[in-house]
Amino acid sequence: MEETIAGPEAAHIPKQRGDSLLEAAVRYAEERHWDVFPGTWLEAVEGMHRCSCDQPSCSTPGAHPAGDDWATQATGSATAVRRMWSTRPTASILLPTGRTFDAIEVPETAGFLALARMERMELTLGPVTLAPDRRMRFFVLPGAAAKVPDLVRNLGWSPASLDLATLGEGGYVAAPPTRYGSRGAVQWACRPTPANRWLPDAEELISPLAYACGRDR
Repeated sequence: MEETIAGPEAAHIPKQRGDSLLEAAVRYAEERHWDVFPGTWLEAVEGMHRCSCDQPSCSTPGAHPAGDDWATQATGSATAVRRMWSTRPTASILLPTGRTFDAIEVPETAGFLALARMERMELTLGPVTLAPDRRMRFFVLPGAAAKVPDLVRNLGWSPASLDLATLGEGGYVAAPPTRYGSRGAVQWACRPTPANRWLPDAEELISPLAYACGRDR
């Protein structure tokens, strides 16, 4: 059963039910052919959730790379994924960007506004995550990181004036059902389905995203 929660612009977010981190990580590798790698995890200490990195000021507890060699650990092999999560079953699921996809990141309020606008425009979307840090990440074809600044300028905006970022080579996103400390879990705003296996180009989505970020300032 899927639970949905209402958000701005009457959007709905499917909540993950009954999926272990291992099962989800294997599915991403097998069904989407995404590289995945295990990140940090949460540890219960005196009734509180603490990141395995042991940094008191950790901004994304339980949801960031565990070491500098994370890029070499990322794999699309389901066998390797099972092996990694069998030894670290509570590790977060992280997906490297700049390989099979880049991601355009915007604030949650702008993301919901953009989703409603994209629906009216009948645009084809790729997967979209909503994280507890109140940021949404729109998956697009690789190469977006290099193109987005010029695309934003062509729309009449200064890239520095918008709360819009692009994650490409060297970046990563956390995938459902990864949890951020006590703040909740990453969810799909647009779930991966056979219909959105082919990702949109950044150019197709940048106008509604930039417009929404401009209104959200």
